[in-house]
Amino acid sequence: MAGNPRTTEVKIEQVVKRFDTRNGEVVALNGIDLEIAKDEFVCIVGPSGCGKSTLLNLIAGLSKPTSGKVYVNGKEVEGPGSERGVVFQQYALFPWLTVKKNVEYGLKLQGMSRKEASAEATRYIEMVDLKQFENAYPKELSGGMKQRVAIARAYAVKPQVLLMDEPFGALDAQTKTQLQSELIHTWIQEKRTVFFITHDVEEAVTLAQRIIIMSARPGRIREIVEVNLPYPRDQKTRVSKEFMDIKNHIWDEVYEEYMAMRK
Repeated sequence: MAGNPRTTEVKIEQVVKRFDTRNGEVVALNGIDLEIAKDEFVCIVGPSGCGKSTLLNLIAGLSKPTSGKVYVNGKEVEGPGSERGVVFQQYALFPWLTVKKNVEYGLKLQGMSRKEASAEATRYIEMVDLKQFENAYPKELSGGMKQRVAIARAYAVKPQVLLMDEPFGALDAQTKTQLQSELIHTWIQEKRTVFFITHDVEEAVTLAQRIIIMSARPGRIREIVEVNLPYPRDQKTRVSKEFMDIKNHIWDEVYEEYMAMRK
């Protein structure tokens, strides 16, 4: 991690998460210990069912650990909070509100005046390059544009931690690459602690300062990989030997866990 020592923003201590199902108990996470620094960009990868989204939901306060604790900025997570913003793959926009009204929504919930909310919403809409679409409705936008609105809305309320669950997973390759670049540009400008789930190893290496590799269920941290490549990471970076070495190492680790799950 560049710039050590740094303040810990997210701390996960010996977290176990079990679910009761019709087929018996399932252990989704088993003994997770992790610290994420303030303003750090972390990606998490691993085979399907390894507990990536479960871990995100625990940090978001949408679920509680069976045992262990999750802390954000030194306070134990006991439910959702405004210091944590979540961006899902499914966009989660209000279809009856315009782009600007979607971004204003959380600001007004925080008690911001109409004038202040309007100015802040405009600022973040411009940040994601959608100024000309601020009066459009979600049905009039492409998938990539909807996801930009979701990112603008999440950033506008100034969360300390931004939790992103495969936000670009449903997009075509060109749009995904464009939004990766925009997200990094926004992160460099605004700074947030980012916890980003992806199945795409190349995406993880493009975005992250550190990559958490999860084992097959029950989910554990198999390895943490430092990505010491300068930003911004463009197409030239993606074809470099350093990038390819990191990508291939992570892919080998994930594939090994995937094969172990199939046995």
